[in-house]
Amino acid sequence: STGYYFMESTNGDGGSCSQLKSKIMAHPHYPRLVAAYFNCQKIGAPPEVVFRLEEACASAAALGRHGTSCVGEDPALDQFMEAYCEMLTKYERELSKPFKEAMLFLSRIECQFKALTLSSSDSACGDAMDRNGSSEEEVDVNNSFIDPQAEDRELKGQLLRKYSGYLGSLKQEFMKKRKKGKLPKEARQQLLDWWSRHYKWPYPSESQKLALAESTGLDQKQINNWFINQRKRHWKPSEDMQFVVM
Repeated sequence: STGYYFMESTNGDGGSCSQLKSKIMAHPHYPRLVAAYFNCQKIGAPPEVVFRLEEACASAAALGRHGTSCVGEDPALDQFMEAYCEMLTKYERELSKPFKEAMLFLSRIECQFKALTLSSSDSACGDAMDRNGSSEEEVDVNNSFIDPQAEDRELKGQLLRKYSGYLGSLKQEFMKKRKKGKLPKEARQQLLDWWSRHYKWPYPSESQKLALAESTGLDQKQINNWFINQRKRHWKPSEDMQFVVM
């Protein structure tokens, strides 16, 4: 029906053809029709051509804005403009499909080439490292003197680098437990006072242990352990005491 409208309007008359062109340019959908046409022309065009097409589209749309017609004045022309705008839009989508597929294919090929290049460079680096490693091994074999201390230092360095985090966590855990095992300051001071008064024979009796436990708030096991450790570290029996013990 749109083609019939165009043929019927022109009817072989040049004047009516120019009038029809004027009516089309004055129609509100003319800028949309021009944009759809130039969008089809831009598919696959180089950037400089796209730039010129955009300029031509802007100037053509500006010419159409001077029209005074409205939608509804000529229903046949309205149908003609709607149909051709829709047709050009569909044509643009059909034209862009193969170009999009081609661009996607080229991008995949480019990624594959990059992957091949990286893998080949990595293999070349690996071969070079293998060659260097074999030469270093030959030097070690031919070397008549090997410093054992240097090997020990290298081994210690490797172990420290590998297990430094684990050793650090163990040290922190040990320090926490050690802090937890410390006696309260006041209780320790009372035990030290008793120690200084009975230094010649720092072996409290059971009744003295009970009294110390009551005054310090410690249990007898803690008191026994403290005196055992204290005697091991800070007490040496005199000769008279050794003779008495013997």
